[in-house]
Amino acid sequence: MADYTEAHARAGINAKLPPLGTWPNHFPGYEVTIRFPEYTSVCPKTGLPDYGAITIQYEPQKVCLELKALKMYLLAYRNLGIFYENAVNRMLRDIVAAAKPVKCLVRGEFTPRGGLFTTVEARWPHQHKAGGRS
Repeated sequence: MADYTEAHARAGINAKLPPLGTWPNHFPGYEVTIRFPEYTSVCPKTGLPDYGAITIQYEPQKVCLELKALKMYLLAYRNLGIFYENAVNRMLRDIVAAAKPVKCLVRGEFTPRGGLFTTVEARWPHQHKAGGRS
C-alpha cells in the first residue's frame, strides 16, 4: 500500500461545511456539554467509514451554539475524508471562530479499529504541557 501523502494529511481540513449558528447568551459562568454519539466520516486514504462519539464542552461568552446548526455541521462530516485528529481540531477551530467561548474542549472517542481505541482531545485556549512542543 502506498505511503500516506500530504494530500491525505490535509484532507478535509478546509472543506466547506454548513455554518455554525449562535444566539445571544444572557448568563455568565456556566458550562454546556453536547454529546453527538453518531459521528461518521471517511478515512481519506482507504475510503472506509470511521465512527465515533463527539463531546463538546464550552463556557459561553456572548453567544451560545445553536443546536440545529451544530447538528447539520456535524452531519456534514459523514462523507468527508478526514483523519480523526484533524476532525477534532477542525471542530474546535470552527466552534471557537463562531462562538468565541471562554473555553472549549472537543473530544472524539472513536470506534475501535484493529483492536485500537482512539480518543482525541483539543482545547481552547491551548494548554501547553511542560517539556512539550508549543
